[in-house]
Amino acid sequence: MTDAWNRREALGALATAGTLAILPQAAQDAQAGHVEVGRRTHRDGVHGKMTAAQAAAASLCCLGTPCVFGIPGAQNNELWDAFKAHGLPYLLVTHESSASVMADASARVTGRSGVCSVVPGPGLTNALTGLGEALLDSVPVIALVTDIDRAPLAPIGQVHSLPTLDLVRPVSKAVLLVRHPSEVPGAIFQANALALSGEPGPVAVVIPFTILTQTWDYDLPTPPPPPVPFDEGGYQAALRVLSDRSKRVGLYVGLGCMDVGPVLMAAAEIMQAPVATSVSGKGAVPDGHPLAVGWGYGKQGTRAAERAFEDVDIVLAVGVKYSEVSTANYAIPQQHTIVHVDANPRNLGRNVHTCVKLCADSRVFFERLVADAAQVRRAPDARLCSHIQAGRAADANAVNSIQTAEKVDPMFFLGRLRCATGPDDLFFIDVTASTHWAAESIKVEAPRRYFAPANNQSMGWAIPAAIGGQRVCLDRRVVSISGDGCFLMSAIEMSTAARAGLPVKFFVLDDGVYHYMQMFQEPAYRRTTATDLARIDYAAFAQSVGIGFNQIACNADIDAGVARALANPGPILTQVLISYDGRELRWLSALKKHYLASLPGDQKRRLAARVVVRSLQRGDDSD
Repeated sequence: MTDAWNRREALGALATAGTLAILPQAAQDAQAGHVEVGRRTHRDGVHGKMTAAQAAAASLCCLGTPCVFGIPGAQNNELWDAFKAHGLPYLLVTHESSASVMADASARVTGRSGVCSVVPGPGLTNALTGLGEALLDSVPVIALVTDIDRAPLAPIGQVHSLPTLDLVRPVSKAVLLVRHPSEVPGAIFQANALALSGEPGPVAVVIPFTILTQTWDYDLPTPPPPPVPFDEGGYQAALRVLSDRSKRVGLYVGLGCMDVGPVLMAAAEIMQAPVATSVSGKGAVPDGHPLAVGWGYGKQGTRAAERAFEDVDIVLAVGVKYSEVSTANYAIPQQHTIVHVDANPRNLGRNVHTCVKLCADSRVFFERLVADAAQVRRAPDARLCSHIQAGRAADANAVNSIQTAEKVDPMFFLGRLRCATGPDDLFFIDVTASTHWAAESIKVEAPRRYFAPANNQSMGWAIPAAIGGQRVCLDRRVVSISGDGCFLMSAIEMSTAARAGLPVKFFVLDDGVYHYMQMFQEPAYRRTTATDLARIDYAAFAQSVGIGFNQIACNADIDAGVARALANPGPILTQVLISYDGRELRWLSALKKHYLASLPGDQKRRLAARVVVRSLQRGDDSD
């Protein structure tokens, strides 16, 4: 033979030879009814003889998995081939860090467990940040992590031989190790139940690659959903507090209430309670409802929420953790009586003083409260609704007035972007100074429309998350909003949107620096350190990864620039040249005030002395 074979042809020939060697057995299996799993789809469970990899694919299909995100590698090629054979949707990502983020986004959008598949070693370590975000943000994810051969006599020096279990445990709600092919479907079903039950979170299923090709005759039905928690004694204690009609109630709800909006609002109307959300809880209540006041209920949130909760005696906090970001470093008003309801008992009363702690599923809790309406009902309060409307008008005025004339006013831009988009559009917000303005200015009228990395604060999250959200919602428009620093961390993933034809609208707020960090550094140190960013040719970058490009350079071009981006049929990157001058960030102001107030006296004096000395020094060595 004179023509040299390429690598793919050589591998193909080897595979063909191996296949011919096993054809007799394959023919016997076919006659016995043991057909490739891709041709025997069961929604009620995993049944029949198949490999462990095929059983994993079948299990995910039973769960209604909308997509598996990841990169095939040495230890999980069998899985990916099984995904294809079974018709299970999958998406090749550009970097494994995006695999876990996209699985997280899939779960936030659909309410089902998101799924990623990574190899051990660098595949897993790359995915840890996204799994950590899902853990701290209470998002259900199933991470299929294949492993090396860990048998007692297995060879040393295997590729990707970092300690898989030790790496994945800290970022997982639970870790399930598969030791035999018969355990694969049960492990995946159990992982799904654990990921969704109580406070949701990521669950890792670790499967040694040596198991994937082994066969087993499976007969495992899909398990029923697990029971939900409800503490009857705690509920009765909460009911006694809420039944005092001389006290005014305010509702503060988080991600744990995302799918219970109608019964939640029924309870709010019965009690005439203003409703505020955490950052993660945005969308749990329609922003247009007369009792909705926006996010937060202290000085860090909307003006409407702050004003409404000044008149509240009892805060009913449901499905929310009072985490650092949502409370601006725990700068939450302390004068209220708090009834705390959450599916995870470890969250109850940890960050705030509570009078009642109730471990309960939010839907069951609100259904019981509505059933007991006679005990908690308050008379209609026209003054309350008028008060809320005044607060919302003040918030709208702040959003709609241009306060930064140079370049683009970021909050004004966010408000105009929201006006140009539809009620079913999905917004993915990154970790920027504008994150908190977005929480105020982007109003949503239904659940699972607004998403942000709240508690792990993973910079660069929004770009891959938006791509993952678009992949599982092909009929929806998806918008990603990032800062220029976040862009540098994950921009290459836009090539995935181009390759897969996912028409995400990427907006990058560009001012050339880590402005968020400058806002922290400058007041305390009177200079900035390591905050200047490299200048990027965004047009050239967009062209290089195969997506469209657009630019908005001034306030006068916002409406036209947004229209250009939204009209583009494919993925497009819009560079928004912004300036932060002139805008107050309520969240940051609340954080600074609370932080300074909580410092011991000697630390306050040292901080003040440094500020004075550096203010008198000449020159500026910021970078």
